[in-house]
Amino acid sequence: MVDARDVLLLVPDGGALFEPAGIADILNQANQSAPPGTMLYKTVIASVGQSKVIRGKEELSLLSNVCLSELDIKRPWDTIFVMNNASDNGESDVAAAWIAQAYKYSRRTVSVCAGALILARAGLLAGRKATTHWRHFTTLAKLSPTTEIDRNSIFVRDGNIWTSAGASFGFDLALALVADDMGSDTAGIVAKELVMYLRRPGGQAQFSRYLASQADPDTSIGRIQSWALEHLDRNLSVEVLAGHAAMSLRNFSRAFSRETGTTPARFIEDIRLEAARIRLEQGHESLDEIASACGLGSALTLRRIFEKQLGVSPSDYRLRFGMI
Repeated sequence: MVDARDVLLLVPDGGALFEPAGIADILNQANQSAPPGTMLYKTVIASVGQSKVIRGKEELSLLSNVCLSELDIKRPWDTIFVMNNASDNGESDVAAAWIAQAYKYSRRTVSVCAGALILARAGLLAGRKATTHWRHFTTLAKLSPTTEIDRNSIFVRDGNIWTSAGASFGFDLALALVADDMGSDTAGIVAKELVMYLRRPGGQAQFSRYLASQADPDTSIGRIQSWALEHLDRNLSVEVLAGHAAMSLRNFSRAFSRETGTTPARFIEDIRLEAARIRLEQGHESLDEIASACGLGSALTLRRIFEKQLGVSPSDYRLRFGMI
């Protein structure tokens, strides 16, 4: 019988607790799919502070199995997950100092969402390709200037370091780890039981629905984001957006990048790609019709953007993800 893989979920205070809970459930579901008497994963949840009570958002709490200070830093974990960034910089420093040593003895190290910031503090992302939640791109770049930040992928694997984008994408990453460890059949069983997407590839973009959901209607930039989403077929050049916001081009570009973590031009490309992706998934319009509705002009432009951002043609994407 193969020994279970020891997995540590390192959970700082202040994060979204559905992340560690969901990933623990995915690994447990993998155990349920194994032959009787076999355990594929043994999961341990660790708090970073001196209390086993992990305080999340909205006054929710999670009881950990152990405190980080109680763990042997040289214990050979199969996988260490770093779940989000701590709400307290001191706790982030503690987690970073620990992971900087512990990762040497683990088979792989994984971050979920802003957990990449802790890996960056620990020096683990230097010279590597990585991703994180789009709001933290600028911070990640400051913490680890030599990191190649992938601003599109939902998760990235660089050697034995895996990083994921926004919180729920940690579930995609966890399922990919199961597939990598146990094969696609086991991952497929887990996905079916938990009603998850199995086919969503690591290269699928961190789509603009997440950007749009964060648009603040009380700010001029948030209102411009919402307006652009409703007028994709119009001219949405930076000059037009700045004029609509009644701001100079320079001030608008700076304010937009500061508030959103991306440039206006990149945002427009992302939301047009997102709109085209949804139309491909949910309908049967021609590529020219989709391109026109999304402000991309022609099927040729649509194809170029898909191949550049997703690595697949629109037709292939529809075959893989379209509704049957």
